[in-house]
Amino acid sequence: MKRRDFLGIVSGAVVAGPIAVRAQQSERVRFIGMLNALESDDPEAQARAAVFEQALRQLGWVVGRNLKIEVRQIGGDADRGRSDAAELVALTPDVIVTIGSAAVGPLQQATRTVPIVFVNAPDPVGAGFVQSMARPGGNITGFSNFEYSMSGKWAELLKQIAPNVTRALVFRDPATAAGIGQFAAVRSVAQNLGIELTPVNVRDTDEIERSVAAFTRSGSGGMIVTSGGTGSRRKLLIGLASRHKLPSIYPYRYYAVDGGLMTYGANTLDPLRRAAGYVDRILKGEKPADMPVQAPTKYELIINLKTAKALGLTVPQSLLATADEVIE
Repeated sequence: MKRRDFLGIVSGAVVAGPIAVRAQQSERVRFIGMLNALESDDPEAQARAAVFEQALRQLGWVVGRNLKIEVRQIGGDADRGRSDAAELVALTPDVIVTIGSAAVGPLQQATRTVPIVFVNAPDPVGAGFVQSMARPGGNITGFSNFEYSMSGKWAELLKQIAPNVTRALVFRDPATAAGIGQFAAVRSVAQNLGIELTPVNVRDTDEIERSVAAFTRSGSGGMIVTSGGTGSRRKLLIGLASRHKLPSIYPYRYYAVDGGLMTYGANTLDPLRRAAGYVDRILKGEKPADMPVQAPTKYELIINLKTAKALGLTVPQSLLATADEVIE
């Protein structure tokens, strides 16, 4: 190689280096807001965040390089949810991801323009979040976790694992469409099973404790915990069920992991992986209005045998055979 050609190549490499560095440094940073119904120190909240960030990373979005995520945790506080929603919108993110039905309403009230992807929200059409599953319209789309009708399965499963139950407390958030719809679905099935229901507002800790104390003065009782707004109160609910020996069913696997007797519901982490795909598409220019809302493809039955034993229950083999997971 001639000396002049060699110097030209070296010179080009020296010039290209700083240009490449400057191009990397100037890569546009996109901004995601995140509103979570659980507290930041909740293991489930941490698992959700980790799954979401991992899925984004696989799509080329890396926090600290080309992505920033600002998180707010509601923790079951409605007033906090409204203020956090307004605060996130004021930060003008490129897209907001909201986890749990309690967070969707406040965001919908706060903005009709910032794209929103919801995760784990029951019946988004009935709740008024979207126009239809196939064509959401507006600035919101996402991933639902329950149709109200399947909530009746909780009453059926409770009766199977504890046939003597004739009364049940139903914990729900009466201020949300999910709380109203799920209770109605449970009641329609419970009546045919001979179970008398008593609804309890899950937002009020004192009311929860008073209701359980009064309820357990009579026997043959159980508990049904619906999905809307209950996650941040689950340790209290599981503790009360254990203390008062109440057979109970809950909406998500992580309740059983924390000691709940039985859960039936959709996987809570898989929608976060799929939500990352929707966020990626929105950041690349697609509109939420054109992205269909997706429903779960499977519901999981989880049984905690240790808790069943502590309650003096013998789990029917037929129920064990249909369980997706048995915690021993």
